[in-house]
Order: sequence, then C-alpha cells, then structure tokens
Amino acid sequence: MQLFHYEFKAMGTACTIQLYAQNTQLAKNISAAVITDVNRLELKYSRYRSDSLLSKINRLAAKGGKTRVDDETVSLLNYATTCYQQSGGLFDITSGILRHIWQFQQHALPDEQQIAAIRNRIGWQRVNWSAPHLEFPEPGFELDFGGIVKEYAVDRAAIIAQESGMQYGIINLGGDIRVVGPHANGQPWVVGIQHPREQQQVIQKINLSQGALASSGDYERCIVVNNQRYGHVFNPRTGWPVSHLAAVSVVSELCVVAGSAATIAMLKESLGTQWLAQLGLPYLWVDVQGKSGGSLLDQQD
Repeated sequence: MQLFHYEFKAMGTACTIQLYAQNTQLAKNISAAVITDVNRLELKYSRYRSDSLLSKINRLAAKGGKTRVDDETVSLLNYATTCYQQSGGLFDITSGILRHIWQFQQHALPDEQQIAAIRNRIGWQRVNWSAPHLEFPEPGFELDFGGIVKEYAVDRAAIIAQESGMQYGIINLGGDIRVVGPHANGQPWVVGIQHPREQQQVIQKINLSQGALASSGDYERCIVVNNQRYGHVFNPRTGWPVSHLAAVSVVSELCVVAGSAATIAMLKESLGTQWLAQLGLPYLWVDVQGKSGGSLLDQQD
C-alpha cells in the first residue's frame, strides 16, 4: 500500500490530503471526490462570492425579510444556534459584520462611534430561526459561517474519503485536521501545534490515529498597533477582539466540535481555560503572556 500526497487551495488556505491506497487511480478518485466537495461548500457559503447562497441570504438580511433554506444550511444554522447557547451568546454568527470596521490591512483601529453603530447590527437572538425558515425582522444584519464551514468541510471530507475507499489517511484544511485511520503500518500520525508567536516553532506534537484537531488564535489575521495585538476573534458584546488567550487547540471526534470549542474558549477570555477543563476534551492553550496549559501538553493520543 502506497502513501499519496495531494495539495490544493480552498477556502482561502493551503490544504492537503495524505492517504494510503493500493493504486494511483484509487488515490486520485478519493482525492478528487474530497476536493470536489470542499469546492462545493466554498461556492455555497463563501462571503466573497456574490453568487453564493450565503451572499444571497445576506442581501436579504441587509434589507430584512424571510427565506427558506435547504437541509444542509438548516444543520449549520442549528449547530450555530447550539454554539450560541453553549457560549452564553459569545459565539454569534451575526458578529462577522465587525470585519467591516476592523480593516486589518489598513493598520488602524476603529473608533468607539463606529463600534457602537455596528454593535446594533449584531445579535443572533434578534434573528427568527425556525427551521427551515430564516427571518430577519430588522434590516442591516449579516451572517458569517467562518467559524463553522471549514471545519464542517473537513468532517464531510472524511466521510466522503471513507465512502470512496480510504482506510488510512489525514485531511488538513488550513490547520483544521481530521484523521481517518492511522498510517497503513498502524503508527499514528504526528501532528504539530504551531506556537502562536513563533511561526516556525511547534509548541506540542500529538499522535492521532483517528478524530480531529482544530485551533483558534489571534495570529492568523491580526494587526499590531502601539505594540498591542488585535486578532480576528471578536467579542460580539464589546465589538473588540479578544485579548486574553493567544491560541487554543482542541481534539474531538468531529472537527466542527473541536473548532467551535477552541473559538468559544478564546471568546470566554480569562474564563476560557476553566471552561475547557470542564468540557472534557483534550486541549491546549497559550495566553498572550506566553503561558501555556492543557491536557495535550503531557498527553499523547
């Protein structure tokens, strides 16, 4: 059995598939099926494409109104609602609208007036969601599946790969990882967790034979103003980026669970580490002072 490696770009990030197969054709078929579905999800839920379903929903949200969504979107909105509830309202898919005033490429901070104005357009509880009907009673809202779709795509990719014949392999969409069986010889995959301040440094290596790993942090998209770092994980209540934890990684059976748990921990600021400990999933955190902790620091899968 041979190891095959495929690289592709999707959802604005570098992606890889590593898999074992008996022959090149089977490996090609598996990777093609995975890549096709990842591209499908990007076309459907990208906020950058005017022809995506998400953009269509957001045009309606901007003016106010009601629409019916398909089953896949129902499941994503239901999961987003669960995350909203589990996080005490901090994980909010209407808060992505904050990126309009946090223009990281301009290296400037928004003023309080701008933040106050846009906070009035945030609040999942102000959207009427009763599957399959989605209603925006007030105009000016916008949805962003950024904290869910890539992780959901990883989980979909794992299912599709298995259905296409993959027994051993690993799928990595920009750091969101799902393992479908160990190496063909039974050895686990060794996955490195990046240090949030030292790009080339791995803070911890973990062994994974199955399951998922996802991370959230302030290092991927950020600006530094007056020696203060401002990341892209926003508190919907304040309109400001979180400032306590620099990075969180979580291991779970599903990538979408690992990813949302990591993000919720970031959003909970100083209470995030306690919340992770209570959650019961393997985790690792690094705060902005460089201190780290979590069960993954001394635990190998």
